[in-house]
Amino acid sequence: MELKQMRYFLAVAEEQHFGRAAQRLHMAQPPLTRHIRALEDELGAALFVRTPKGAELTEAGRTLLAEVPNILTLTRRATEHTQLAGQGMLGRLDVGIFTSGVLHAIPQLLARFHTDRPGVKIGLHNLSKAGQIEALRERRISVGFNRYVPAEDDIVVEMVLKEQFIVALHEQHPLARKNTLSLGDLDNQPMILYPNAALRGLAQEVTDAFAEERIALVVEQEVEDVITAMSLAASRFGVCITTASAANLKLPGLAYRPLRSRRLRHIELNCLYRKGDTAPALTAFLEVVRAFRRQSARMRSAP
Repeated sequence: MELKQMRYFLAVAEEQHFGRAAQRLHMAQPPLTRHIRALEDELGAALFVRTPKGAELTEAGRTLLAEVPNILTLTRRATEHTQLAGQGMLGRLDVGIFTSGVLHAIPQLLARFHTDRPGVKIGLHNLSKAGQIEALRERRISVGFNRYVPAEDDIVVEMVLKEQFIVALHEQHPLARKNTLSLGDLDNQPMILYPNAALRGLAQEVTDAFAEERIALVVEQEVEDVITAMSLAASRFGVCITTASAANLKLPGLAYRPLRSRRLRHIELNCLYRKGDTAPALTAFLEVVRAFRRQSARMRSAP
């Protein structure tokens, strides 16, 4: 059975007259009659009894009439949902995140996207940098967020925003009396480094910055995430170089100070996705990311 035949059948059944049904369908009566006869031949049952007043449904016709509206409704819904999915208004977006990234930009991006496209289900996956790259290749996520993302032939990396470096330390630490800290101020200070991961990241950048400026780096603790690092700093284990977004972690006794360094000026938050991926939901999300980037750039350049 064709959907066209279903609509024709429904019109005749509701009008109980071939002529009026043809007028309603904006077609001539003979083609309508041929379509109904073809449908009856296909089903092997008469659907209408022709009468002087028009057409009456047979028992087979009444049975079919009970089903046709549901069929047409489901078809219409399927068509609408398919069109919305093609426009990026329905579907699913799986996003790779990491701990410090959820302290500022990522929740804002997800909130903006969800407001614009509430029909898209967002799945969040807390993954390491290497884990995000693997998940992208295995199509378990559509987009990821991270820092210091290595160049890969099949992965596109876009900047989301730049953040300043800051130093986290206990509020009673002697260095907390200064408004701004230089890397030289951290000479021989017990340091907390993160993330302790295989791929290059913030810990390696901090290590290289100390070496470049010939400052003694004393590693007290190496941990995997920003929350553990800030908790240790708040507990007087040492000081920690981190990103400006980490200041959203308000732990008792913890203070933050801007860092002044030749090498550690800004750190990028990047998004990464598969090259050539044109999925509508991803395309729509990247538009949100780019609008956020432009807005952040204007705010940085504002006097």
